[in-house]
Amino acid sequence: MDTTSVLEDKVALVTGAARGIGAHTARALARRNVRLVLVDRDAQPLHVLASELGSQLAVAAVADVRDLQALEKTVAAGVDRFGGIDLVLANAGMGCYGSVAHIDPTTFARVIEVNLIGVFHTVRAALPTLVDRRGYVLIVSSMAAFLPGPGLSAYAASKAGVEHFASSLRLELMPQGVDVGSAHMTWIDTPLLRDAHADLPAFADMLATLPGPLRKTLPVEVCADAFVEALATRKRRVYVPKWAMALAWLKPVLTMPLVERVNAKRSGLGSGSESFLEAADRQVAELGRSTSARTIPAPPAG
Repeated sequence: MDTTSVLEDKVALVTGAARGIGAHTARALARRNVRLVLVDRDAQPLHVLASELGSQLAVAAVADVRDLQALEKTVAAGVDRFGGIDLVLANAGMGCYGSVAHIDPTTFARVIEVNLIGVFHTVRAALPTLVDRRGYVLIVSSMAAFLPGPGLSAYAASKAGVEHFASSLRLELMPQGVDVGSAHMTWIDTPLLRDAHADLPAFADMLATLPGPLRKTLPVEVCADAFVEALATRKRRVYVPKWAMALAWLKPVLTMPLVERVNAKRSGLGSGSESFLEAADRQVAELGRSTSARTIPAPPAG
């Protein structure tokens, strides 16, 4: 379909806009003359992107999705600038490393706060203008909502949570003309994935044990194009690639005891006598952190 004609002159709020999927989707929307309210906690790359897109199309707001008041101010500024918001891409997210026994508890909690509560804050802040304009929300989940994996408990829990949040929100907003979708991707070439590769050699070893297409990493542009189409057509579900839909249908099978035993056995694969989880936890201990250095909050000024 001609997404340009459908999206032209719409206004979109994009969180996690400074890099990766958020930045590429913002650029793709700008090419279709969508006006953008760009949100990220990282000021420098966010302002570079806004400058690249131009002040006629984009405004940037430095905000943490864990801060509801900051998002409310951002939405108010976007409404004041562009008249309202038609589309929301709730994309901000972070990953973490380590088993439940070894992950830093503060990092575990922060993943839930950013990936799940941050989505709630984003939707809550934008809800009045979305209802007024009978808009659309696309919430970024993951294949991790369907396919559990060892060492991914916080990330998987947050992404399963936002999937169900999107489904509940859809029922609430349907009578008001607001549509809600959730997006489920396999491995996408983003800073989050590159950080995991750089920090944990065990992560690359784990990917190599996955069957067939599950080990393939897709270019971020593929994901951005799918998101643009979803925003134009107000899709209920977005799968990147499309075969990832099978994981949703197979979710009950993936948690059957036999399949879980196979997956648990796979997590024991590693170099020599060291299992994947043992190697990952050792590498996390050597790093001294349970997330990428890029996502660690900066210390307070002064």
